[in-house]
Amino acid sequence: MSLTGPRGSYDALLLVSFGGPEGPDDVVPFLENVTRGRGIPRERLVEVGAHYTAFGGVSPINGQNRELVAAIRADLAAAGIDLPVYWGNRNWQPYLADALRQMRDDGVGSALCLMTSAYSSYSGCRQYRENLFDAAAAVEEDGVGPAPRLDKLRHYFDHPGFVEPMVDAVVAGVRALGEQGVVEPRLVFTTHSIPIASDASSGPAGGAYTSQHRAVAEAVASRAAGLVDVEEEWDLVFQSRSGAPGVPWLEPDVGDRLEALAADGARGAVIVPIGFVSDHMEVVWDLDTVALEQARAVGLPAVRAATVGTDPRFVAMVRELALERVGLAGPRALSPLGPSHDVCPGTCCPNPRGPRPALCQGG
Repeated sequence: MSLTGPRGSYDALLLVSFGGPEGPDDVVPFLENVTRGRGIPRERLVEVGAHYTAFGGVSPINGQNRELVAAIRADLAAAGIDLPVYWGNRNWQPYLADALRQMRDDGVGSALCLMTSAYSSYSGCRQYRENLFDAAAAVEEDGVGPAPRLDKLRHYFDHPGFVEPMVDAVVAGVRALGEQGVVEPRLVFTTHSIPIASDASSGPAGGAYTSQHRAVAEAVASRAAGLVDVEEEWDLVFQSRSGAPGVPWLEPDVGDRLEALAADGARGAVIVPIGFVSDHMEVVWDLDTVALEQARAVGLPAVRAATVGTDPRFVAMVRELALERVGLAGPRALSPLGPSHDVCPGTCCPNPRGPRPALCQGG
């Protein structure tokens, strides 16, 4: 059970994700995990937890990750690749340390890691790698045996397996609006907002978070425009801000932009969640519940395009990235930025609260 090529050999694949509550009693403890060390009062966490209460206290993300793991396993098996697939979360069960313990007990010596975040940023990359370091350290402290060696698959924001399903989702959204009599809608690409300072330090040269999103938006918009009629101009907007009011974060907010488009006479909007790989809480609440209600309130016809989820092209992308990492396939990318780096430089996407050790990085 291994994947071997001229650039290395690996015994397993680990899906690394955020995690989410799976019942009402999990909500506040989960949010405490997410915000640990930030001094956020419990009352505020209870307030935020109301978003989960609207969905029975269950985040969709864990169920979606189970489906993704199953799809990856099936794809690898169909391709004749005998590589076990594990799954661990940063903030809820199954925790990363528990996943690494299971891998150690199963005899896994090395593994590739796929993050459920496609872009460069502290919260979308380095924080995951810090958590992997902590998990590996916890496994080492058991004294039973070494934790597996972990290498991260590269950022995949402009890989065809990520871009092409989003093109199809945009086309479906445009056609859905067309059935309502809306022609040439505006494409509004949305992603998680982060502090402006974090964007400035993202990637090896800085500014990678926004430049990568703009590259993907352009790739999706240009391809969709060849299939359906859309406005020539498009927007990149941000959502789900969670920081202190005095800290500048990336703008405009998706709701503010939808209101402005309505005021400017836009015919309609397709909201495209390019920052997310599945329909988790920041999609089903922040977009499907809040943003679409804002659009309705100002009379702007709008639909939300699907995320990639378990689209077969996205699932096949995981296999391609693994083959690429061991030197058995060439890299593919659909933007001028080209394929991202295999190994994260140690200086990119720094922790805003001070240096912490992280795995999967170079000098």
